Amino acid sequence: MDYITNILFAVLLFIGIGYFSKNVKKLSRNIKLGHDVDVSDNKSQRWKNMAMIALGQSKMVHRPIAGILHVIVYIGFIIINIEVLEIIIDGLFGTHRIGLSVLPVSVYGFLIGAFEVLAVLVLVSVIVFWIRRNILKIKRFWNKEMTSWPKNDANYILYFEVVLMSLFLIMNASDIHFQSMNSGNVISQFIAPWFSGFSESALHSMERTAWWFHIIGILIFLNYLYFSKHLHILLAFPNTFYGSVKPQGQFDNLEAVTKEVKMMMDPNVDPFAAPADNAEMPAKFGASDVQDLNWVQLLNAYTCTECGRCTSQCPANQTGKKLSPRKIMMDTRDRLEEVGKNIDANKGTFVDDGKQLLDNYITREELWACTSCNACVEACPVSINPLSIILDMRRYLVMEQSAAPTELNNMMTNIENNGAPWPYNQMDRLNWKNE
Repeated sequence: MDYITNILFAVLLFIGIGYFSKNVKKLSRNIKLGHDVDVSDNKSQRWKNMAMIALGQSKMVHRPIAGILHVIVYIGFIIINIEVLEIIIDGLFGTHRIGLSVLPVSVYGFLIGAFEVLAVLVLVSVIVFWIRRNILKIKRFWNKEMTSWPKNDANYILYFEVVLMSLFLIMNASDIHFQSMNSGNVISQFIAPWFSGFSESALHSMERTAWWFHIIGILIFLNYLYFSKHLHILLAFPNTFYGSVKPQGQFDNLEAVTKEVKMMMDPNVDPFAAPADNAEMPAKFGASDVQDLNWVQLLNAYTCTECGRCTSQCPANQTGKKLSPRKIMMDTRDRLEEVGKNIDANKGTFVDDGKQLLDNYITREELWACTSCNACVEACPVSINPLSIILDMRRYLVMEQSAAPTELNNMMTNIENNGAPWPYNQMDRLNWKNE
């Protein structure tokens, strides 16, 4: 019977990890749909950013209440799940608390005791998060882009964490052998009396049931991540590493534009000559769909935590404009997922579906509402850059469609004719001194 249980566990583990691996491959494929970008510079700064921002949660604590609670959940959930290694070994080899066989009782008790304390802290933090989101209804959680799925997704993960932490404590409390050690049961010793009327066999069944549901819950949680905003649990690390290390406000010089200008200024090139049959097609200026963005921007989209800090700091959004940097990232991810499903349905090839990121997901009104102030970039706790996507899409509108707003077209015409944004002749620009 034990062998059957071990085989069942192995099959369950294989299916869970296999499905997760399949989704990771799909995720990697989708991100690689973006064009390449060189992010090999400043490696020491990049490692520092990853250590401070992703691992150290340095930007989360800018808002102390939410930040400290998030750090508790983050540390607690990660450390507690070290115990998953013991569960996997026990499940595969039919052992029970293998840690006791390799560690002194005092060390094992200290570890499990720390896990129990962290489990309670996680439970308290999650309850506070739920109250903030559903009872206090903090504004940034209820913006119009937070439709039924984003709202429900946030709550689902809170429920997951409550169940997993509770199962961990119940598993320990109903384990007669563990309780008799009187080491490490710093929390579960107060739960164990709840089951004092149960027989030994009933307690064993309860412990086994909690054990099975705990590992099944973890595997479900692992595979749920791909469909959830909580994918940032995994992607925050590469995202902060590959995030921009340039000064905020420094724009990239488009290689395609530089190439075009050099060709125009080359005296050996006839601007009126027809292009050769084998001539390389000029690159598209800017972006109108997700394939026009670079892979770091697509990684940004998948990493978005939907926390709304960017939108809450956006001056355009605060003044009633339609722009929401969070929506920019959510729309980019949704369109990327749609493109990925199109590729899957057509055996690895994208078939034009008549849609694009511009207009079908992100409106021109949203793009032109942006003030380029970088407030959203500064506010993001995981180094996401919504502004880079906005600027690339605005470049497309200006350089490919000549669809800039009238005010911007007037300014560019004035710069071309007068050398300044104002509609004054160059000879008259200093007349204000005489007034």
